[in-house]
Amino acid sequence: MQPATSFTNQALAPRKALITGAGRGIGRAVAIALAQAGCTVALLGRQEARLTAVSKEIEDLVGVKAPYFIADVSRSEELERALALVQTSFGNVDILINNAGIYRTEAVDQHNIDSWREVLETNLTSAVVSSKACLPAMINQSWGRIVNVSSISGKHAEAYGAAYSASKFALIGLTEATALEQARHGITVNAVCPGWVATDMAFAQITDPHWCELNQIESEQSLEIAKLSVPQMRLVEPSEVAGLVVYLCTPEAAAITGQAINICGGLSIQ
Repeated sequence: MQPATSFTNQALAPRKALITGAGRGIGRAVAIALAQAGCTVALLGRQEARLTAVSKEIEDLVGVKAPYFIADVSRSEELERALALVQTSFGNVDILINNAGIYRTEAVDQHNIDSWREVLETNLTSAVVSSKACLPAMINQSWGRIVNVSSISGKHAEAYGAAYSASKFALIGLTEATALEQARHGITVNAVCPGWVATDMAFAQITDPHWCELNQIESEQSLEIAKLSVPQMRLVEPSEVAGLVVYLCTPEAAAITGQAINICGGLSIQ
C-alpha cells in the first residue's frame, strides 16, 4: 500500500490526534497521513464498519490499530459522551481535526428547518463541542493544534447549499476567534478550505438529480462540468488535503494560526 502523503518521518511523534468524520473521504486520508507522520490517532464517526476499515488500514501501514469512537456529532450530548470516553481511554488530545460534515441541497425559500439545523450542528457546533473538550489539556501543556475543515464554499457562497455555506463561513469565523484566544498558549488553530475533492460526499452532490436540476446542469455531464470549473481541470485528491493538514500540525507551521487556506486547484481565483 502506497503512503497517503510524504510525511513519513515521525515528525509528530508522540503526539495524539483525534479526527472526526474519520470513516471516509478527507477524514480517512487525514487519519492515515497523521499516523504516517508519527501520531497515535483516534477515529470518531457514525458508522462502525467504516471506522473499523480505516483502523485496519492504519494498522497495515504503521503496525498499530487506531481506536475508534462512535457518535453522531450532530447530537451534542452524544458527542460529549464520546469525547469523555476518548479522554479516559485514549488520553489527552494534542491535535484535533474537526472534519465531520454533511451537505444538503435545498433552496433557501424551501429549506426544511430541521435539515438546516442538522447541517449546522454537524458542520459547526460539533467543532465547538470538540474544541471545548480538547482545549484544556492543550492549554495545560502549552501546545496544541486544531485544524477545522471548512470549504471554498465558506468563502464564496454556493447556491442551493445555503446551510452548508453558512456553516463553513461560520467555521472560519470560529477558527479565527479560537486562534486569537489561544495564541498565547502555544496552540495554533487553522482552517483548510478544499474545493471539489474526490470524495463520496462530493460525487453524491455532483450527481444528485435535484442539485443538477436546480443548477440547470444535465446529470450525465455534471461531473465533467465540475472538473472544467477548476483551472487544473481535475478534482483534488483527499491525500492532498491531508498533506496540508499534516503540515499545519508540524513544528515548522508554528507561526501559522488563524488562517483559512484554500486547496482547490485554483477554483478560488475564477
